[in-house]
Amino acid sequence: MTRCVWDDIVGQPRVAAFLKRLTADKTVGHAYLFVGPPGAGKKTAAVALACAVFCDDDGCGACSACSRVRRRAHPDVHFIEPEGAAGYVAEQVRDVIHDVSLAPVEGPRKVYIFDGADLFNESAANAFLKTLEEPPDDVLIVLMAHSYERVLPTISSRCHVVKFRRIPPSEAAAVLVEKTGADPDEALAALAAAGGVAARARDFLGSPARRAARAQILRTLKDLPVMDDYDVLTAARELLAAVKAPLEDVRSAQAAEVEQRAEFLGKGASKALEERHKRELTAKEREGIAEVLNVAESWLRDCLAISQGVGDLVVNRDAADAMEEVGAIITPAAAASALSAVNEARRRISYNVSPQLAVEAMLFDLREVLRCPR
Repeated sequence: MTRCVWDDIVGQPRVAAFLKRLTADKTVGHAYLFVGPPGAGKKTAAVALACAVFCDDDGCGACSACSRVRRRAHPDVHFIEPEGAAGYVAEQVRDVIHDVSLAPVEGPRKVYIFDGADLFNESAANAFLKTLEEPPDDVLIVLMAHSYERVLPTISSRCHVVKFRRIPPSEAAAVLVEKTGADPDEALAALAAAGGVAARARDFLGSPARRAARAQILRTLKDLPVMDDYDVLTAARELLAAVKAPLEDVRSAQAAEVEQRAEFLGKGASKALEERHKRELTAKEREGIAEVLNVAESWLRDCLAISQGVGDLVVNRDAADAMEEVGAIITPAAAASALSAVNEARRRISYNVSPQLAVEAMLFDLREVLRCPR
């Protein structure tokens, strides 16, 4: 059964009630600043708000509009991230301003969701201020930031501020147990894979393919110390294959969208749809790789917790046997080195290094640590 979009906002009942009331009363403003720690669900809430804006039933979760917004496939919903090494650049903002001036493609409004609102420098912010303060009536802007204090006052003062609280892992796990029927250990493991984001953890629990990818990285970590170079390269390929398996559902949904809209699309619109689908697949693949890295990181932290006598902090309890072997001998310095290898893989992928190469390098580095974890 398809859940409504407001059910996606896990652990933030006040935020969900507030946004739902805005859409039900048709009082959605023009600009919002969502502020809260990582994993609080800001992006999930922004997507839910966008769904409700386009949905005829205030965010039913079942209609075509809700489905496409959730999949980042709606032509009038734009997800924007900083393009500069240090944040947003003025040229990027000018491109957005130009796009804002154009009419919606098919919906009643256009929605722009900005990640990292605290990464606007003075130049980029100044270019954006007039649009942020007085956008066209059919434009909704949602900005997200971890800290209100780090957002430039010229930006925050022009937005309705919505604060998200930090969700303790135990509470998030309890909510997942209640909403999904998972057992507590499964909920904790899902949260670890999802980087602490409860809504992603909920989707993870409902995806056999994503859970299979987690099982694959856990098996790899267990066997890594005895692998030769060929085994490591094979393991990396198998991990990437496991990451790509869930993409088949995305491709099926995309094919259905193309079939549904084929007779209404001109050549230019078809090209734009094709490019959007490519971006969607790339984003989903990166999310899958991020989950694999999250699992590896949480496994290493579990080993360190065991080594320090705080096994009650372990989250991957279904992999306890392998972790206890490592935890019995790993030192904090070795654990730090291994965790650094995972973070280096993240950094490389963020700079567009091939995920295959980044994962291979990570596994070779982890093998060296796990062979001599002192």
